[in-house]
Amino acid sequence: MADPGNHVPLKVRVAGLHKAFGQVEVLKGVDLDIRQGEKVSLIGPSGSGKTTLLRCVNFLETLTSGEIYFDGERVGARQVGERWVPARDRDLADLRTRIGMVFQRFNLFPHLDVLANIMIGPVAVLKRERRQVEAEAMALLEKVGLAHKARAFPDALSGGQQQRVAIARALAMKPSLMLFDEATSALDPELVGEVLKVMHDLADEGMTMVIVTHEMQLAEDVSNRVIFMDHGRIVEAGPPDQVFRNPTQERTRAFLKAVLEKQAYRAQ
Repeated sequence: MADPGNHVPLKVRVAGLHKAFGQVEVLKGVDLDIRQGEKVSLIGPSGSGKTTLLRCVNFLETLTSGEIYFDGERVGARQVGERWVPARDRDLADLRTRIGMVFQRFNLFPHLDVLANIMIGPVAVLKRERRQVEAEAMALLEKVGLAHKARAFPDALSGGQQQRVAIARALAMKPSLMLFDEATSALDPELVGEVLKVMHDLADEGMTMVIVTHEMQLAEDVSNRVIFMDHGRIVEAGPPDQVFRNPTQERTRAFLKAVLEKQAYRAQ
């Protein structure tokens, strides 16, 4: 997939990001620019900081130090005179209406049917007119192949169907950035494909996406750029073809070799 190029506006800028949980430093000075329309996949071993980086982007985790900007606005802080002070709850709520996030677990409301799960954000948070929201929610369900499940409850759906509803729910807020945190890792292998198709479709439509994944094929197929992380740092970054077929770092080569060996073992 072609790189959007340096002339395209920045969507996200991460500068000198450090994040520690107590004495454990999880992110150790991450710098990353993501341009509008770009698809960036974060790969690496468990515990490398991928999910923490993703959660920092929409301030689900506070930053220990460093800065993140989204559409030119500093995340988690606002300027008052000459000083930067913590963002207000309403500032963070506004930020999260513009950034959609899909988690490993689907986090659907079990007491609401599929249609209501998708409508609740635009109606309750954005205060939009219910009839229009319902029409848009049905269109999103059509998009993810689940219009026939509009009145079903989450416990009547497969894992793959629940994850597709979760994606539709995030899209209902009309975000300009989508974050995917291991969106397929909780699914049975035969259900992964239906979620990957929706992600492929979003990529084809030009959505800016940051994807934490262990699905190397997904990273290769949809990404403009693949970033390999280890021990809280970016070790290597580049186009998928370069990272997967001609990595420059020994640590990247070792990781990819281990992934291939694991896949070969499972295929036996």
